[in-house]
Parts: sequence; structure tokens; C-alpha cells
Amino acid sequence: MGFKRFDAQDFVVSADAVQSTAWSTDEPTLTTFFTSSAQKAASSGNYYISVYQSNPTTAGSLVQFDITYGNKFGSGSTSFDINYPQYSPSSTVYGQYRTMILEDENSSFIFGEGDNTLITNDFYVLSMDRARFKESIFPGTLNLKLTGAGGDHGTIHLTDNSNSTTLQTFMGSSRVLQLVSGSNGSSVTGGGYVPGSGSYGLVFPELGTIILNPDAINQSIGISPNRSSNLNNQVNADKVFTFVKNGASFTMNSQETITSDYIFVRSRNSEFNYSSNPSFISGSTGEVVFQQFINNPQTYITTVGMYNDANECIAVAKLSRPLEKDFTKESLIRVKLDF
Repeated sequence: MGFKRFDAQDFVVSADAVQSTAWSTDEPTLTTFFTSSAQKAASSGNYYISVYQSNPTTAGSLVQFDITYGNKFGSGSTSFDINYPQYSPSSTVYGQYRTMILEDENSSFIFGEGDNTLITNDFYVLSMDRARFKESIFPGTLNLKLTGAGGDHGTIHLTDNSNSTTLQTFMGSSRVLQLVSGSNGSSVTGGGYVPGSGSYGLVFPELGTIILNPDAINQSIGISPNRSSNLNNQVNADKVFTFVKNGASFTMNSQETITSDYIFVRSRNSEFNYSSNPSFISGSTGEVVFQQFINNPQTYITTVGMYNDANECIAVAKLSRPLEKDFTKESLIRVKLDF
């Protein structure tokens, strides 16, 4: 065994973006959508409904995303106390996303940019299951088809506007993209907005969250939320599920950044030619056992161990095959650590 201290030039840090499909089907597009009657009947069903890729009673069925509805004034759901109609699951949902995204209870969600914007007091939410995406939604891969009762005339194709965005924008500390009419990160001619209603929604890649603008969607496919008081909690979420299911096409990939630390282990011709192995060095006298190895030793490098200053082994790299070493050879071993 031999030791050698690394120099600063022996370390190189690299970061690579890795993309993969988001859905558990390993397909980029989800085409079938199911809900669970058991989940909807449970207490969680008052706040959101979970969407599966197959019948939830069958093996292998997993939650892909959740759908919910938020209303600033508590409308569109059943109040917790009839004497306080402003407090309900919909107001709780609205407050949750306002706190998480806007980080200010006095702020409001704004759909669109420039002169074509809309401030709304309610919204639909598609929240990706955490197991479905890695670090974030991969911008430009989001394609969502929504179909109302009007057939082809009641269909819209939505995507993020990442291809037309030159500067990143944020709501609170969360990066945001506008949800527009178009495909693969590019909007249709005219920007993909709805006149007077702004964008179709907001996409928060790092949160795995899509907030839909009810007014813009209503203008396109004729479905508006029911903003009545003391309404069944699932009415508005079921509406969203219906036009997602009718559209039968939800494409989304995820991405993550993998940071790699490359360590270059160099052994020069004069280094690591002798071994402390008992078969090489006599344990009693410390002499080389075989005379021919005195002036012409040969060793085989099989393992690289990395130690800290306290002489504690913190990482071990194994070579795929032994590497012969003597005074006529030098070697360069690249060790890759991913984190």
C-alpha cells in the first residue's frame, strides 16, 4: 500500500442534466386516467382527488398527480362551519398554495404578463406526485390536452412558454413559466394567451405544480368552476378530471442535475512499484523476498482508497482489472463520484 496527497489540479467538478419520463408507465405521454372511490370517500377527498394511470384496484396502479380547487373566499366547497362560510377546504387549499408560492398572504395570483394579465381569486391545481419527477419538470416537454363537452371545438392544447422566455421569472422564490396554447414549449401565433384573461395558467417546474386559470379555460372549452357556497367538495376537482380524461393526452418529462466529482489518481514511473504485501516483503527482515524484484519490481494496482487528513478511508474505487505497474510504466486512474 502506498499513499500520495492529491493536488488541487487532481479534482474536477462537472454537472450534467439528466432527463427521464415522469409517469410510472415509463412512457412520455399519459393517456388513461382513473380515480379511486376509496380515496375520494376518505377525509383527503375533501381537499383533492388522486389520479392513477390504471384502475386503482389493480396491481401496479400508482398515483400520477392530484387535482384540487382553491378559492380565496371559501366558495366552491362545503364550509367547516355553516356560520363561517369563508372557511372551507377550498379556502384552505388557496391559502396553502399562496403561502408556498407567493410567500405573502396579502398577494394574489396573476396569470399572464405585460398588458394581458388577470388577477383571480380561485384556481385549479394539478400537483404532480413527488415520486413522478426528480428535481423539476423539464421545460418544453409539457403538453396537456383538455377537452370539454364540445368535441374538437372544445379542445385546447397547452404547454409552457419556455422557448419564448429569455429571462427567468419568479413568484416568491419559485421559478414560474406561463401555461399557453401551443406545444413543446412554444406558443401558437399571438402568444397563446386568452384576451382579457391572461395565460391559461402557471407552471412551477421545481414544485411539480401547474395552476390553471379557470377564466381562460372557460373561454376556450366552456367549463367554469362552480363558485356556490356549501358545495360538494369534489365538484370542481371532478370537472378538471373530466376534461383531462377527455383530452387523454398528458405529456411531461422530469430532469435532475447530477454533480460529478472527478478525481485523477496519478502514479508516476517511480511510484507504487513496491508492495507491503507479505508475499512481496519479508515480515521479519523487511527485505524483498524475490531477488529479481529488487531492481525490477512489478506490482498490480487493483484498488484506489481515498483518505482524509485523519487517515480515515472515506471512499474506495475498484478497478475492473489489475493494472500492471513497474519503473517503466505510469498510470492515470480517473475516479468518478456522483452526488
